[in-house]
Amino acid sequence: MDLESFRALLGSAGQQAIQLAAASHPSEQTFLSHFQTLTRQLPAPLARAALETAILRQEAASKFPFADRLYLTREAYEQSSAYPVALHRAARFSGLDHLFDLGCSIGGDSFGLSPLAPLTAVDLDPLRLEMARANLQALGLAERASFIQADLRQKLPFELSTGLQTGIFFDPARRQAGRRVFSVQDYQPPLSIVQGWLSQSPALGVKLSPGVNLAELEPYPAEIEFISLHGELKEAVLWFGPLKTATVRATLLPGDETLAGPPAPRLPISKPLAFLYEPDPAVLRAGLVANLGHILGASQLDPDIAYLTSASQTATPFARCWPVSDWFPFQLKRLRAYLRERSIGQVVIKKRGSPLVPEELERQLRLNGSAQATIFLTQWMGDPIILIAGAEIKITD
Repeated sequence: MDLESFRALLGSAGQQAIQLAAASHPSEQTFLSHFQTLTRQLPAPLARAALETAILRQEAASKFPFADRLYLTREAYEQSSAYPVALHRAARFSGLDHLFDLGCSIGGDSFGLSPLAPLTAVDLDPLRLEMARANLQALGLAERASFIQADLRQKLPFELSTGLQTGIFFDPARRQAGRRVFSVQDYQPPLSIVQGWLSQSPALGVKLSPGVNLAELEPYPAEIEFISLHGELKEAVLWFGPLKTATVRATLLPGDETLAGPPAPRLPISKPLAFLYEPDPAVLRAGLVANLGHILGASQLDPDIAYLTSASQTATPFARCWPVSDWFPFQLKRLRAYLRERSIGQVVIKKRGSPLVPEELERQLRLNGSAQATIFLTQWMGDPIILIAGAEIKITD
């Protein structure tokens, strides 16, 4: 979509075109057939823009509860944070007088920031900036924000008012030519640019890829927070100045459960006990497995494996938990016989520290029976083992 086509969508004819496109429930797979149908009634550029909008709004419903009112591009949507994550991040800026959303894109973070304080949103891409303006307008937030098109690699296109407590949220581009970049120095702009901003506004947060190389972050005096949503690791954030509250943190949404570091001393090593814990990926990425283990009174199976085990079960939001039925050194013949004797014909195979491919192992087991089990392929003191577990223990309120 180009800027001219987008502006056409904002008019009455464009709104009608979006409604017409959405009524047919299009998808990427059916785009061509719907496009051919729509061009019988609409100019081709408008039909294409309306279809793109209708498709992306359907897909974005998993990220934004108000997706049916938004304007998006595919790349901007795919890089945007889910609304619960954006709201969680925005809360750290509460109480500041003025906020800046640098690299605002289509406004996904402005949705959470603008209700807290007057907001200045900056982006280089004129189309995304216009979409951000329209999106905040659709949510009744446009009067809370002003918009500037600028290249952040140059001098900041605004002056920070004397006497105001300001905060900056920075979301650098993490793709080049459609491909992800992994080094923070290859971000656009690179992460190092924040060094020049901190003297002007020390309350600074930066969105990073969750797979960021931690060694690259060592020069920065910041907290790093890893955030998961419904058990899926979503992103990392650097918090500077007054926004820093720990050295490292794992946050689980939507419950807003948080575990902070620094990392604790190593855990003792134990053979599998009555219960097995699998830490949330945010806890794993934050390097806080030992912290969690100390809270649970648990041990590790292996110094290099992040499964925890304990003799008693402790409810925790930071890990999934299974009761251990049995365990033994890995041997395919023994495992097959074990499952057959117990009529276990349905298994979920999980692994950590094992080279085996779960799908291939399941075919080799030649299962037959109605009982169910969870199988863990892992290590104890460096040796491959099998754990057989019952149904996952769910946390209840």
